[in-house]
Amino acid sequence: MIRWIRSHWLHFYAVLAFAYLLTPVAYVMVFSFNRSGKSNLVWRGFTFDNWTNPCGAPGVCGAVVNSLKIGLSATVIATVLGTMIAFALTRNRFRGRTTTNLLLFLPMATPEVVLAASLLALFLNMKLPLGYPTIVIAHVMFSISFVVVAVKARIATLDPRLEQAAADLYATEWQTFRRITLPLVAPGIAGAALLAFSLSFDDFIITNFVSGNVNTFPKFVYTSAQRGISAQAYVVGAFMFILALTIVGVGEFLRSRRARSLAS
Repeated sequence: MIRWIRSHWLHFYAVLAFAYLLTPVAYVMVFSFNRSGKSNLVWRGFTFDNWTNPCGAPGVCGAVVNSLKIGLSATVIATVLGTMIAFALTRNRFRGRTTTNLLLFLPMATPEVVLAASLLALFLNMKLPLGYPTIVIAHVMFSISFVVVAVKARIATLDPRLEQAAADLYATEWQTFRRITLPLVAPGIAGAALLAFSLSFDDFIITNFVSGNVNTFPKFVYTSAQRGISAQAYVVGAFMFILALTIVGVGEFLRSRRARSLAS
């Protein structure tokens, strides 16, 4: 028995770790079907009404739409800029390259409350009205570092001989980039974009400082917690988790299918 436990302790540890991580998600999933009133803390019965009417709670759909608009805008800007920076840092040697790498890691290492206070002071000194533009600027600022790191890791795995072979076949630099480099880097760019969107949609601390009167979904959940988070907020959280799980599953399926086709 002891020998069997020693040989399977890693499996027990993995099960406990996943249970610990997924327990809050399971709670959100279950209580999204709760027949709740003003508060959604006590189980009162099973119902599909929350899923058929996700906008039943005042302000929840408006907050989600704001978060989606901000997340998509910040993701597009951060992904484009971060990808260009990653190529510049990986493929070129220039003065200040080491300093640039250090500065890109600072937003990842700095506490969010420090970044939030600094950005708020900057916007106030520049007399920028707090709202949608300041939120997008702030989200691009802290998302771009993650995009650069993810894309750089993908670029580092590329085989330079593929680009050299394209050059030997008289392909121009643009043709080589469009037909060889970009398709190979595309999975890394897509992963970086998903990460940037997740960070933007999920952010509360920085958004709370620089948002002004714009209400996002994390702010809606925070303000609703004082009087009881509505079941519709749980529906949105459960849907976002299912959507993220679906995207990851489809991506993994396509990757494995492509690997099998290449092997055959």
